Amino acid sequence: MATNAVDETEATKATTDEKAVDTTKSDEVPETEVPAAADDAQTKEEAPSGVGQGAAAVVSAALSVVSLTGSWIGTVASARQNLVGQLETAQNAGVAQQIQAVYGDAWQTTALWGGLFALIALVVGVVTLARPAFGTPGRIQAPWIKSVAWAGVALGVIGLFLAVLKYTGILLGLPSAS
Repeated sequence: MATNAVDETEATKATTDEKAVDTTKSDEVPETEVPAAADDAQTKEEAPSGVGQGAAAVVSAALSVVSLTGSWIGTVASARQNLVGQLETAQNAGVAQQIQAVYGDAWQTTALWGGLFALIALVVGVVTLARPAFGTPGRIQAPWIKSVAWAGVALGVIGLFLAVLKYTGILLGLPSAS
């Protein structure tokens, strides 16, 4: 029995040695595969990562929110228009003319700036959504980029619609002074 145990141990060692030899042979890489791996690394570096599209989608959404809530530049432009209206309105002007010059023009200026932000948000969002059609074939846009860009487009349309309504006086128009 002792002889059989020794023979089995030697057989196991021989099998283990053969496996070790086989694994070292399989680790060797033929020279033809090395340049292909280098080409893959270069392709990965050259492929766009989508960061620009993601940033554009976020900018579109942010600009559309600004168009809905108002912006610092819109507030400053409105205050300036209010001051210009006060300076240009004569003392003997009618009440309707004073209201339009002081408040109406300032309200329309705010609406114009809101509409401008909405329009820019709309354009950036549409370009972000259309970008994959002109990019690398077969490369798909990340779902979150599409979602944020669509949100920017939708809010931009709403902002543009509200800006037009504010500018024309349909939404919260000036009170009549009759």
